[in-house]
Amino acid sequence: MVDRLSTLQIYQSGISTILEKQADLARTQLELATGKRIQSPSDDPSGAVKILDLEEDIRLVDQYQRNASLAQGQLSVEESTLSGVNNVLQRVRELTVQANNATQSPETRASIAVEVKARLEELVALANTRDGNDEYLFAGFQAQTQPFTQQGGSVVYSGDDGQRFLDIAASAQVAVRDSGSRVFLAVDAGNGSFDFAADPANGGTAVVSSSSADNSFVRDNYSITFSQVTPTDPITYSVTDSSAGVVATGNYTPGEAISFNGARLVIEGTPEDGDSIKVDSAPKQSIFATLQGIADALENSAGTPSGGAAVNNALASGLNNLDQAIGNVLEVQSDVGVRLNRIESQQSINEEFNLQLQTTLSDVQDVDFAEAISKLNLQLVALQAAQQTYVTTQGLTLFNYI
Repeated sequence: MVDRLSTLQIYQSGISTILEKQADLARTQLELATGKRIQSPSDDPSGAVKILDLEEDIRLVDQYQRNASLAQGQLSVEESTLSGVNNVLQRVRELTVQANNATQSPETRASIAVEVKARLEELVALANTRDGNDEYLFAGFQAQTQPFTQQGGSVVYSGDDGQRFLDIAASAQVAVRDSGSRVFLAVDAGNGSFDFAADPANGGTAVVSSSSADNSFVRDNYSITFSQVTPTDPITYSVTDSSAGVVATGNYTPGEAISFNGARLVIEGTPEDGDSIKVDSAPKQSIFATLQGIADALENSAGTPSGGAAVNNALASGLNNLDQAIGNVLEVQSDVGVRLNRIESQQSINEEFNLQLQTTLSDVQDVDFAEAISKLNLQLVALQAAQQTYVTTQGLTLFNYI
């Protein structure tokens, strides 16, 4: 039995072959034009899934890099602001040392107080610094609310203790803010263990020249009271704790340390009967209160011996508080520097990981140009052969022989 092909079948077969070759050629041309071998999931289902996963990973790494850049910018602003805060505190310290000199008069101290108050205003302005997004740096989570406001002789905080974090890697995040409470408010006063303050009613000239505490210090609130019943009697002291219990007594000698429960104070001058010095354990004081206290002491200084002792005690305490404040700011600034270094390191890691992902993605989806060009040439030859065959078959008809 002989199979016969109709003319229509021959034509349809030739056209189908040509269309198939043209489609193959077009797909190869598209691969060369786009540089990608997978144009649709049907080309390589498993490869297409892998491409989607890799592209998602690349988008995540790009987002981490954007977060890192944002965090870097915000922390750089904070670092610069903290440098400004430190400069203000250093200047106030210079002024306090200058004012705590026996050659100063009430008038010169009052003039120094003017600059201290101006520095206090500058400090409040720095504490209200905004970042590039117009948000307050030191307001915690209340970034749209001005954190610090001067009200009379005090500064009020309207922020919170919140700290914002940004993800800079899948398992790494960094704090991009520090609350105003940490930087400006919760600062150790005195020598870090205790602070002292002379009773404003003291009539003598006793001045605390130095104070310290060792590891055996017992935290409590103490009072050192001086006594001299008659001018011919020796000056004695008695140290009581918060429950009025006596913890130490002795004869007072100017320049000799008074020690009790791990605390040590060196006092100069001559106290009068009934004079006292308070010792408060581990107090916290805002930097603003420290500057305001120094300004108040300078403004209210008197020209009497007891007045001079009062201002010397206030300024000595203020210097201790300033040193604690400067140390706190430097600690925060150091922490910010550590975070900036961490961001820089993580950015390098992210860049390397992103390069690995891009390389893997290229291996999966990019076309091999040498192979594609060779395939293109073969497909051109196949298309030309199909076209020539179709032309030839068009002449295979009995009508040409009639």
